Amino acid sequence: MNKAVTDGLALMPPQFEDGLDVWSAGDGTPGSDTYAGSGPGAFVPADQDFGGCLEILASANPTKLRYMGRTPILPGCYLEVRVRVKAVAGPLPAVRIAGWAADQSGHVTGMTEAATAVQLTGYGQVVELRAIIGTGARQGVDLVWQGADYGHIGIDILGGGGAAVRVDDLTITDVTGYFLRDMMGVVDVRDYGAAGDGVTDDSAAFEAADADANGREVLVSAGEYYLAQDVTLDNQVHFVGTVTQPADRHLILRKNFDFVTYADAFGDEELAFKKAFQALLSFSDYESLDLNGRSISLTSPVDMQAAVPDRTSFAIRRVIRNGQLEPVNGAAWDPQVVTSQASYAPAAPLTLSNVLNAAAVPVGALVTGTGVGREVYVQAVDTVGQTITLSQPLYDAEGTQIFTFTRFRYLLDFSGFDSLSKFSFEDVEFQCEGVASGIMLAPGGLAFNLRDCFLTKPRDRGLTSIGTGCQGMLIDRCQFLSDEQALPVSQRKTIGFNVNGNDIKIRDTRVVRFKHFCILHGTGHLITGNHWFHGDNEVNGVRLGGIVLTSANCMSVITGNYIDNNYIEWTNEHEADPALGAQYSFGGLTITGNIFTASDVAPYFNWIVVKPYGPDHYIHGLSVVSNVFRTLNGNVVRIEKVDTSFADLNYTRMRNLTFAANTFNAVDEPAINPVTLDHTQASNAQTWVISAAPYLPFGGRARVVEAVAPQGKISDASNAAVYAAPYAKAAEGLAKDEVHLVWPTACRGNVRVVARVDQPL
Repeated sequence: MNKAVTDGLALMPPQFEDGLDVWSAGDGTPGSDTYAGSGPGAFVPADQDFGGCLEILASANPTKLRYMGRTPILPGCYLEVRVRVKAVAGPLPAVRIAGWAADQSGHVTGMTEAATAVQLTGYGQVVELRAIIGTGARQGVDLVWQGADYGHIGIDILGGGGAAVRVDDLTITDVTGYFLRDMMGVVDVRDYGAAGDGVTDDSAAFEAADADANGREVLVSAGEYYLAQDVTLDNQVHFVGTVTQPADRHLILRKNFDFVTYADAFGDEELAFKKAFQALLSFSDYESLDLNGRSISLTSPVDMQAAVPDRTSFAIRRVIRNGQLEPVNGAAWDPQVVTSQASYAPAAPLTLSNVLNAAAVPVGALVTGTGVGREVYVQAVDTVGQTITLSQPLYDAEGTQIFTFTRFRYLLDFSGFDSLSKFSFEDVEFQCEGVASGIMLAPGGLAFNLRDCFLTKPRDRGLTSIGTGCQGMLIDRCQFLSDEQALPVSQRKTIGFNVNGNDIKIRDTRVVRFKHFCILHGTGHLITGNHWFHGDNEVNGVRLGGIVLTSANCMSVITGNYIDNNYIEWTNEHEADPALGAQYSFGGLTITGNIFTASDVAPYFNWIVVKPYGPDHYIHGLSVVSNVFRTLNGNVVRIEKVDTSFADLNYTRMRNLTFAANTFNAVDEPAINPVTLDHTQASNAQTWVISAAPYLPFGGRARVVEAVAPQGKISDASNAAVYAAPYAKAAEGLAKDEVHLVWPTACRGNVRVVARVDQPL
């Protein structure tokens, strides 16, 4: 590139034969002495080497020659100054190219204004002086004039003492092409004063280059550039060198915001990921960070809030997509385990008090101990008050005991945020390798989203919620793949994810061989189109809950799923007082259109298990409709049961249970409600005893008779027709599962009875 050509710059000084009134014996500034006046020199019209030239008698040290015209100094433009000189008399001096740098305000100090001097060694010997002036500290640039707008350029004769030196005409040419292959589309930060030494703050140079780029690409040439300030680049940028920056400063790349560019910028993919995430939350031009399909190796858990230290909450949609995160095996991923004594009272259901050495307990730790339900986490720690805020109440931990706090290590840890909403991962694989867990959510927030993601081989947990940051969470078309697939179910410890908030959508997701797929508290969940299987290769093997619902009145729908070698477990373990009180009891659950299967299980296996953690509960609102239940390699007795480890249900209060239109294969006792019973009374009897067992769900009572319809003739002892109707007595017999029909007289015949385990109100 040549600025003289492309921008029409006037670079070449006039020849001496055109007059010496523009040649100064001083700095070249207006009003200085000229060689046409009192300057110590004269024009020589016919030198044998130079033709016309200027002969200078050097008396001062240095004796100066400066062109009084303003030679422009532009960022990215490099000027080569050439001049031939020879000594003709007197002492032999040293000679150098020199100049006077200025901006629009005047002289710019602190710059190198003279090139290396050349000693003349003989009379009549022609020596050519060369020096390059430019704005960038590049190799080969003699005078770095960053910040100058123009200069008065010439030479210095050193030594004085009456040396006579003849000087040929100066030439100034644009040699920018020496340094850049194609400056037409590129501006280099070095041309704007960037030092690239890793120490000098180059922030201003970066922004100056960007401001001047005007659509061209900004080039960060080789070097290490320290950016002590926030830097925003509006133009396309290409990194050959790398940058360093304090953790609380931002590098915003508006035109090419993606992970590869940040990796080029910082030269470290882990740091680059943090800085790119920081930028994602710090400017509004982009809603997503593209990882460019890269696999990013992490040496330790990424504290996502620490990467954005100026924010503790964020609620604008942001997405990270298209890449893979994986841990580098090491001690940084080992869980932290702390034990401490603490007290619990149901009156403060989310608080542990009088915690010994509370400061040692990490936020986000899993809490275990007597009377602690599954997936209870430390949401906050008050070291002054010696209290811990829990994610869920404890069902039977009143008093003082030793608790264990286990802090798993996650590839991405958002727990430092107070709240994070509308954050998504799309097409990202969390390749945990059995070394790390996957994601820890912020304590608060809404609508976290995983879409088309893989959580592969988590060490302990796929995704963990320690508060309500899971409220409205969406998990769509994902895969959760356990690291424990080869282990028997009884030996597994990993859990796909947990939920504390409401309104979760889990759709079209595949889950393979965890201890539990998920532990769901809250209400309003929609679980549709998924396939989760948790079996093993054991004969008559243990099976556990795939989905565990921990809200009694869960108001949730489980529909269109493939539920393989596990069961739906419904508990109220996250209640401080799990006995029935003023709260709703078990209800609000719809299970419809699912495929339930199991293989190599014991006959006592069940697919729907209700487990009350306190007495007096009942079911009021459960619909199990149009499902298929099938076992392979053996039969099971029933599809449903009540786990009475802590308490049984109150069967006298059952309401609104529907078990209908289901298909049972290799199930000995189908559950149906209401159930239609065909009874044949072969001998005359006034009271007909009709058992509703084994059809009544959960082994409940035959509480209601909805209909009685004779099927053909009812005959008395004389074979005469009986036209009188019987009255029905419900909940009869030792197990209260019989219906008694009482006739006016002893009779026999066939009858169809519709009985219910519940009151359909």
